[in-house]
Amino acid sequence: MLPDNDTRFDASGQAWLNQLASRHHNDASLLLQMLREMQERFGHIPQEAVSRLAGKLAIPRARIESVASFYSFLHLKPQGEYRILFSDNITDRMLGNQALLEQMCQLLWLQPGKVSEDGLVSIGTTSCTGMCDQGPALLVNGRAITRLTHQRVQEIAQLVRNRTPMADWPADFFHVDDNIRRRGLLLDNKLAPGDVLRAALALGSDAIIEEIKTSGLRGRGGAGFPTGQKWEGCRKAPGNERYVVCNADEGEPGTFKDRVLLAQQADLVFEGMTLCALSVGARKGFLYLRGEYRYLLEPLQAVLQRRQDSKLLGTDILGHKGFDFNIDIHLGAGAYICGEESALIESLEGKRGVPRNRPPFPVTHGYLQQPTAVDNVETFCQAALALHMGADKYRTIGTERSSGSKLISVSGDCAYPGIYEYPFGVPIREILQDCGAVNTRAVQVSGPSGVCVPESEFGRKLGFEDLPTAGAFMVFDDSRDLFEVARNFVHFFAHESCGFCTPCRVGTSMLKQTMDKIADGHGTQYDLNEIENLDRVLQTSSHCGLGRTACNPVLHTLKHFRPAYENKLKSLMFSPAFDLDGSLARARQMTGRDDAGAHLKEDV
Repeated sequence: MLPDNDTRFDASGQAWLNQLASRHHNDASLLLQMLREMQERFGHIPQEAVSRLAGKLAIPRARIESVASFYSFLHLKPQGEYRILFSDNITDRMLGNQALLEQMCQLLWLQPGKVSEDGLVSIGTTSCTGMCDQGPALLVNGRAITRLTHQRVQEIAQLVRNRTPMADWPADFFHVDDNIRRRGLLLDNKLAPGDVLRAALALGSDAIIEEIKTSGLRGRGGAGFPTGQKWEGCRKAPGNERYVVCNADEGEPGTFKDRVLLAQQADLVFEGMTLCALSVGARKGFLYLRGEYRYLLEPLQAVLQRRQDSKLLGTDILGHKGFDFNIDIHLGAGAYICGEESALIESLEGKRGVPRNRPPFPVTHGYLQQPTAVDNVETFCQAALALHMGADKYRTIGTERSSGSKLISVSGDCAYPGIYEYPFGVPIREILQDCGAVNTRAVQVSGPSGVCVPESEFGRKLGFEDLPTAGAFMVFDDSRDLFEVARNFVHFFAHESCGFCTPCRVGTSMLKQTMDKIADGHGTQYDLNEIENLDRVLQTSSHCGLGRTACNPVLHTLKHFRPAYENKLKSLMFSPAFDLDGSLARARQMTGRDDAGAHLKEDV
């Protein structure tokens, strides 16, 4: 990594850039991938590199700078040889991440959000890293380090001070556990690579789609759209090309099941994608991998190469003439909004990940405006299993409207955090018993945008009939302040808003300010009423689901845990968010006055 100086972008840097652009065929749709590699090479995106790349891709500099500024892992200015980002998810906070961050800052003599004067290091925070079962976690130059302790923080600080190359850091720092606690239909499968494809080739594309439809399989991303119906729509949509996209950008706090599937069942993921390609007539597929899972890139590429060598990908797959399909892996760069399928497609095309207007939907106008089938990691695995088992047998598992099994990412106040697989219809109480949770006050199902379930409702069941979920299952015991939980989620939404639409950009910021005002002791009943008004605005006018669900954590905790809010309120019906008297404390100290006349009179 080059130091903080664009003048060091010398002949070798220029030669590297030329090779980078050539390797990506000077294709502007691959801009994000080029910027990501540039970030890894130089530690930031040098200005001279922006100019040269713009010329090679025949696009304006402004477009490159706009894309680079959108993603939180890309930087147009140097951020230090070591960029340290502490995961600031609520589960990391529960495990003490703030004390560890303060310790790191003290050891390196640095304030959060700043770059050291010598350009060595910067320290900040990031949203959930997908390591909720083994936190606290952080990223160093994009590489995840889990199970942080005060001792480990000291060791990291020493390695940084010594400018030790990360290749020489202890391998144990970067170890990520899968923590599979309960296996079922998916995690216990013994399918060999190619088993499902051989059976599918014998059936034919029309029969494949009918089997998937009959199985009742629904998308495992939370919305639950029927998978067979989506594939059929893609197959029948007019277009010159068709595409298959696997959404592996699971950025919802508390969700990490796709991480484990990509580590344990990569062949099955790619088998499901290839099955989809056969059914819809696609020749190209993409796996969009979230930037926090950078460590999985090389292992996944190795699996793809092995499948190529085994004729499970490429030209004339398994000797079937005309069945051609290849998969590329695109790595994200830190944008939660790219988990929304149309924003993901924009990102795949090398643009800012801003959600599109819908309709039209990706199934008819997706990647490059062509018919595109977008499903998440677990859905492709379940599709392969459903076809292998047979639709009728698969449908017997789960419930009437929710067939098959579901992977649950369990984290928070429990003895055994990790991955649990259950048939749909499992009650919350059973999961709590299995994961060793005691004195549980609430469970957040499906992350911040989901539902906060109190103890009185632990009999509710996971499934599309009752509690649909993308997989997050966060446990909070009776020692937790549910107001602070909701406040953390609100900060997450405000940070991750893409800023495209005014209701979400302004609304999430207003919601954050209101929650901070209550936390600081200046909130009133008026503020609680305003949150409900703000929710109505966000619900009716936000461009995408992020804005429409941003108030959920507050509304749900207000409904079930209202005292957590009211105990923090003043008796006034209105109080300004800005504490003018408090802001004068420094002036009183400097003048040596602290009598009643030096304070603003407060009306009661």
